[in-house]
Amino acid sequence: MIRLLIAGAAVYVAYRIVREIVDEVPDDFDPLLLPPPDDDKSLPRQSAAMGVEPQR
Repeated sequence: MIRLLIAGAAVYVAYRIVREIVDEVPDDFDPLLLPPPDDDKSLPRQSAAMGVEPQR
């Protein structure tokens, strides 16, 4: 029973810490957007062993 209370307290503390971190992020925060894929610059997929066809 004591272990359950300690575990619950630890989970609650972790929850509060995460909530504080999330609340510190500004509302107008834009994540880094990846550029659109460019087919001309993209490399063809290669197998793990260069020049060897993958076994399927």
